Amino acid sequence: MKRLLMAGAALAMALSMTMSATAQDKKTLAFVVNGASDFWKIAEAGVKKAQEELPNYTLELKYPEQAAAAIQQRLMDDLVAAGVSAIMVSAIDPKTSTEALDRVGGQVPLFTTDSDAPQSKRIAYIGSSNVELGKNAGQLMLKALPEGGKCVGFVGLPGADNARERIEGVKEVIKGSKVELVDVRGDDIDQTRAKRNVEDALAAMPDVTCMVGFYSYNTPRIYEVLKESGKLGQIKVIGFDEDPITLGGVREGTIEGTVVQNPYEWGYQGMKLMAKFLEGDKAGIPADGLIIVPGQVIDKANVDAFETELKARVGK
Repeated sequence: MKRLLMAGAALAMALSMTMSATAQDKKTLAFVVNGASDFWKIAEAGVKKAQEELPNYTLELKYPEQAAAAIQQRLMDDLVAAGVSAIMVSAIDPKTSTEALDRVGGQVPLFTTDSDAPQSKRIAYIGSSNVELGKNAGQLMLKALPEGGKCVGFVGLPGADNARERIEGVKEVIKGSKVELVDVRGDDIDQTRAKRNVEDALAAMPDVTCMVGFYSYNTPRIYEVLKESGKLGQIKVIGFDEDPITLGGVREGTIEGTVVQNPYEWGYQGMKLMAKFLEGDKAGIPADGLIIVPGQVIDKANVDAFETELKARVGK
C-alpha cells in the first residue's frame, strides 16, 4: 500500500512538472494599446478569437497606465524583461520614440497597429489607412456643409501618426472648398479634458458650424456638450469609430456619419501574423510592410446593419 501511495505521488509530481514545463513553453504575444478607451474592447474580442486558434500561445492585450509615450515604453520594456516573444503596439508618439521602439524591436519582433511608426525597425503595420479615413471624413464634411462653414476638430494624441494622417486626409478633401478646419484640439486621451475642449471651443467660437471627433471617444464628448448646451442638431457632427453614443447619434440624425475601422481584425489578424512570424513563416509580410484593413463610412442608411454585425462579433 505504501509503495502504491509513493508511486501515485511520484506520478502526480511528474505530471505536475510536465504541465508546468508545457505552460512555460508557451510563448506570449502582447498587444499594447495607446490608452484606456472602450474602442480597444473590440480589438480585445479579436485577440480572444485568435487565442482560440492559437492554443500554444498566450495572448495578452495591455493598457498603459497613462496615454504617454514614456509610460507605454516602460510597459513594453517590462514585457520584454518578463520574456514576451513578440509585441504589437499602437505607438503614441512615433516621431519622438523611434530610438525606444528600435530598442524593443532589437530584442523581440515588433509590429505596429492603429498608429504606425514607419521610421522604426518594426516588421509590419496592420491597420487602417488613416489618410483614407480622413478623406472619408472630409467627404462627410462637404456633404453636411454644402454652403461651407467653420469646423473644429478634437483628437487624443496630435503627435500620433493616426491623428496626423486623418487630419491630412480631411484637409486634402476640403482644400479649395468653403469648408474650413480652423482648429484641432488635443486631450492626451483624458476624457475630462476632451469634454472641456469642446466646451471651450463652443464658447470661444460662436460661429462654428461643424465639429469633428477624430478619436473614438471625442464624438461622444461632442454629443454630450451639444446636448447640454441645446445645440445638438444645430452644429454638424462628424465622427470616427463605433462608440454606442456615436452610433445612436447617427441613428437619430444628430451625427452626420462616422468613419469606422476594424480593430477586431487588427487583434485577430495581428496575433496570428506574429505567431506565424515566430514559427518562421514570413509569407504574410508584404514588401512594403503595410497590411491595410479597410474602413467603412456609417450613416443613417446602414447604421442598424452595422451595429447588428458588431454585436454578433463582440457581444452587447
